[in-house]
Amino acid sequence: MTRIIMHGCNGHMGQVITELCAKDEEVEIVAGVDVSDHIQNTYPVYKSIAECDVDADVVIDFAVVQAIDGLLDTCVSRQIPVIVCTTGLSDAQNDKVKEVAKKVAVLKSANMSLGINTLMELLKQAAAVLGAAGFDCEIVERHHNQKLDAPSGTALALADSVNEGLLERYEYKFDRSKERKKRDKKEIGISAVRAGNIVGQHEVLFAGPDEVIEFHHTAYSKGVFAKGAIEAAKYLKGKDAGLYDMSDVIKNK
Repeated sequence: MTRIIMHGCNGHMGQVITELCAKDEEVEIVAGVDVSDHIQNTYPVYKSIAECDVDADVVIDFAVVQAIDGLLDTCVSRQIPVIVCTTGLSDAQNDKVKEVAKKVAVLKSANMSLGINTLMELLKQAAAVLGAAGFDCEIVERHHNQKLDAPSGTALALADSVNEGLLERYEYKFDRSKERKKRDKKEIGISAVRAGNIVGQHEVLFAGPDEVIEFHHTAYSKGVFAKGAIEAAKYLKGKDAGLYDMSDVIKNK
């Protein structure tokens, strides 16, 4: 049994994870942390991680960036592994994550979906073959109209995976509207669509002479990210200090 502290338990993702954990016999949420108390949970909820004195094997973080520093400090002092799912961290906070990982197990990934992380591994293999054959690579990502950042962190992570498989690093091209010239062979185009309530769609296209290979991933609900976080919690339990990501979880399957 993996005992979890849910950091940000009363947010949307916190509640999705709470529901999934209730159906999973291998995990149990033993405590939650949230400044909001508008939801009644089956476990005790604390205003801050520093106030939470419940023993646990791992913390899942889906809170806000303002709470990340206190969370990391507490996880170090109590030696509790932590899964950082909160996005939008500053450069200083990302640096702190790396420093904290020298003292306690930390898992951080651009996307918690098991499918996306499997796709990243496939893209490395595809790029090694198709890149060498001169195929162009383009990425199109689609999200809801409330998403603030573009391109998505996942799109950039997919591009990084492609680059890992190539013999040399390609540059990322986000906007071709301001220049009139042929496509550079050593670039990866990344386009962003913001419309409706699309949870998340990512398409990676390799186009070569007379043939096109496409990889698609569609998230129909945020449950895919919650499921990935729970699998990550099972994986991270008892791990030594270090910086882990979802590729480690995938390889352990």
